[in-house]
Amino acid sequence: MSATLLGVGALALWAFLGLLTRLAAGLPPLQVTALSFAVAAALSLALVAARGRIGALRVGPVAWLHGVGGLFGYHALYFAALAFAPPVEANLLNYLWPLLIVLLAAPILGLPLGARRLGGVALGFAGCVVLIGGGARFDPSAWFGFLCAVGCAVVWATYSVTAKRLAAVPTDAVAGFCAGAALLALVAHLLFEQWVTPGAMQSIALLLLGMGPVGAAFFLWDAGMKRGDPRLLGTLAYAVPVASTALLVLATGGDWSWRLLVALALVAGGGALAARA
Repeated sequence: MSATLLGVGALALWAFLGLLTRLAAGLPPLQVTALSFAVAAALSLALVAARGRIGALRVGPVAWLHGVGGLFGYHALYFAALAFAPPVEANLLNYLWPLLIVLLAAPILGLPLGARRLGGVALGFAGCVVLIGGGARFDPSAWFGFLCAVGCAVVWATYSVTAKRLAAVPTDAVAGFCAGAALLALVAHLLFEQWVTPGAMQSIALLLLGMGPVGAAFFLWDAGMKRGDPRLLGTLAYAVPVASTALLVLATGGDWSWRLLVALALVAGGGALAARA
């Protein structure tokens, strides 16, 4: 349970992703990815070295492919989905990943599901649909963006569930994976985007992103998925879009819509149902 709580800590940090990304508005997305991962890598590598754990980076090629591929692959596909498909539909398809984590836990890890867990994740997905699915229209001409959105959901769910198969890989190795993801994102940025010099607020946002949602969150998630309950974490992950929206409402002084309140109730109910299992 303590390891599962670490995973919940990652979900809490990801709730701030929307707010901090909003503060970094005006910067190209791949540049944001590269710089935030660079901050995460610099801080985490310094911490790992200070603890005398730099040897944890000496892992096999499968671990590197899993770590760097999961972190960079998800973000690259997500940004491609937003570029080639309407954001509402892209986000809705992206948030299939918590459902896929729960469903993949059975065939990959041999973990039983049961009616309560399936009912809990179904309520969570319903809350996500209520929150961000209003007015969704899946235009066939945006098929490539929709495919990318489904792809990023599959990549993140597979990365998360298979982490338990790589439990022997120390969580400290995530520092190296962040560095690898930063390098790949920088190359992609230089190929496809123009550099924009960050302003003061944007720099603060990048620093906070690298410390939290694009930094510490991945360490907490790695520990939670390797030693905690992926079925429960997958269900609770539907709290992320709801909490993120709530934080944006609080930060911008917006109104609490009925969609947000209903989504909050559904996600809370789903989490409670799954936790009882």
